[in-house]
Amino acid sequence: MHRTLLKAGIVLAGIAAVILVFIIAYTLLVLVPNLPSLDAVTDYRPKIPLRVYTADNALIGEFGEEHRDFVSIKEIPPVMKDALLSIEDSRFYEHGGIDFRGATRALLADLSGGFHQGASTITMQVARNFFLTKEKTLTRKLTEILLSYRIEAALNKDQILELYMNQIYLGQRTHGFSSAARIYFNKPLKDLTLGEAAMLAGVPQNPARHNPAVNPIRAKERQQLVLKRMLELGRITQAQYDQALKEKIQVSSSQQFEAHADYVAELVRQNLYAQYKDETYTRGFKVYTTINKAEQDAAYDAVRRNVMNYDQRHGYRGPEAFIELPADEDERDDAIDEVLLKHPSNDQLVSAVVVEVSPKLIRAEPASGDTIEISGDGLRFAVKALQASANRDLKIRPGAVIRATQDAKGHWVISQLPEVDAAFVALNSKDGSYRAMVGGFDFNRKKFNHVTSAWRQPGSSIKPFIYSAALEKGFSPSTIINDAPLPLTSADTGGQPWEPKNDDGKFDGPITMRTALAMSKNVVSVRILRAITPRYAHDYLPRFGFEEDKQPVNLTLTLGTGSVTPVQLAGAYAVFANGGFQVTPWLIQKITDARGTVISETKAPPVAAEDNRVIDGRNAYIIDTMLREVVRTGTGAAATQRLGRKDLAGKTGTTSDAVDGWFAGYAGDVVAVSWMGYDDPRSLGGREFGATLAMPAWIDYMRQAMSGKPETPRNLPEGVSFVDGDWMYNEFSTGNGVKTLDMDEPPAEVPAPPPPPG
Repeated sequence: MHRTLLKAGIVLAGIAAVILVFIIAYTLLVLVPNLPSLDAVTDYRPKIPLRVYTADNALIGEFGEEHRDFVSIKEIPPVMKDALLSIEDSRFYEHGGIDFRGATRALLADLSGGFHQGASTITMQVARNFFLTKEKTLTRKLTEILLSYRIEAALNKDQILELYMNQIYLGQRTHGFSSAARIYFNKPLKDLTLGEAAMLAGVPQNPARHNPAVNPIRAKERQQLVLKRMLELGRITQAQYDQALKEKIQVSSSQQFEAHADYVAELVRQNLYAQYKDETYTRGFKVYTTINKAEQDAAYDAVRRNVMNYDQRHGYRGPEAFIELPADEDERDDAIDEVLLKHPSNDQLVSAVVVEVSPKLIRAEPASGDTIEISGDGLRFAVKALQASANRDLKIRPGAVIRATQDAKGHWVISQLPEVDAAFVALNSKDGSYRAMVGGFDFNRKKFNHVTSAWRQPGSSIKPFIYSAALEKGFSPSTIINDAPLPLTSADTGGQPWEPKNDDGKFDGPITMRTALAMSKNVVSVRILRAITPRYAHDYLPRFGFEEDKQPVNLTLTLGTGSVTPVQLAGAYAVFANGGFQVTPWLIQKITDARGTVISETKAPPVAAEDNRVIDGRNAYIIDTMLREVVRTGTGAAATQRLGRKDLAGKTGTTSDAVDGWFAGYAGDVVAVSWMGYDDPRSLGGREFGATLAMPAWIDYMRQAMSGKPETPRNLPEGVSFVDGDWMYNEFSTGNGVKTLDMDEPPAEVPAPPPPPG
């Protein structure tokens, strides 16, 4: 018996020896020669996404497959390192890559049912994450061990830990602890509490199971294990342990940006992708724009608020969709979840499915599972949809998908997604840098950027440029022009007979050009253009940045029948604001790489560089006085009344049938343009004008942009005289200063406009 056992032992030992020799030979002859290069860890280049910031360093966008920040080991707070090492590799600074003692302890703990700690060291996890798959084979394990020794030989411990803490996957597309801190807790890594650090340290073992955004209960359980291990190792005190267990942790379930600037971020992404292609999303570019956070927030809020105000004025259109609500509670919940996926909430406009309704109360369930109750004044907007006689498509009934928002007191109010869209852009009038940009009502619903890409008729907002051209022909603000009917024949128009009308249908007789612009008199503007000729005005407009092929060469030019974009119009008004200099809008002021090296930087162009002068300073000054009149006594008077400033200047614009509503204007060094309209052009309403559609958003924005800033005086240029109550060029002064224009006769041929001064 003993001999049999001895022989069996010898045989087994021999087999083991053969297997060992085979493993050693296989390792030396096959695995070692084919080990991958360590360049990935010795020359670590993590895939860090593109991030976009405002000028005052607020994050407004991130693009890339992975959320990742690179943070050096010196910048990682001790509490984060202690928490991680306690749970993942407590002897990291003692072993040489393979912790045999730790592996033995882990095996014994597993067998006895005690505290579990994985046998893989930090170094082994680095080897696995950078070079290997997750398949469980002997070959992969041997390769992992060999790589671990090679990594330990090539890098010091801090370098290895730095790699791990920047590379490890932590759920929610986050890689590295810095990114995870921002995504889960909306704070930088250095500001983490002990409880938050422990929660993050528990994620690597199973990012799906211990993800605090998806599985908060399991994440809390794992956090408690981390804290217990830290206490056992003496890395925290009992008091710290107790306090951390009681800590209430707020977890954010989605990426949080610091301002609503999706259209800005997307424009930056497009610009960088044009140059760097796919590297745009991996090289860790940080792009600092010229946008001001406070002004961007003000512009976003102004657009949203005023679009909703317009929408409320034009009535409730009915629920967005209808579903049949199953009797079974679980099936009903599934049906609600399914339809709300197709109708997601939009910022403060929460989507919900009606489960109970009466003329005095609506109960509805949003995606959160709570119950929304709407009653009293909250039902006023949709009162017709609650009547028994309401049309079936309008009627609110169980199964209807509706929108609700909360008022200032926290009460729910029924609402709806607007169909109309809007845009807003603000520039620094001196150098052309963007200060704010809102390309539409909602980026997630419609990514088309109306600021840069929507070609729309400018309506009366084009008139100041026609008047500017007229100043070069001897007109002045005091020129008297007859506001009277003007029937035009085919010979006048080059087409069909036409009789221009004023918006209010009234005629005021002889009035000054200043009054005509302030009151936006169409007939007077046509008379002025007829006098200087459409060709002269058409050739004059490009100096403001307008495109010649987008403007007609006929008398409708002065009524804004051409096409402009909001940013183009803002740049054009900047010429009046800055004294006659053309500006080129620009957005990106600095780009850095992942390590902070500046790749490119744009300096603001010189203010009032004479090479950029496109109109005489006298012209800009006189038009400025006329634009100030518009907002003092004319169609834009509400701006002065509501903002209480005397340095505002601007012009309303309404196209035929109120298809587009505009307001363009400026104060100080800020020029801004507001627009509202439908993407499929149609009337905004017979009682709507630029003053009701676009100007309110402009006012709301300028309240923030001008807050705390003194009123800006305008310096009088040389070569102008104040004659009989108004300004004019010295060379056109006739002594009494008042010129009456007889517009009933066709004008003589007028020469081309002079070249821009300077």
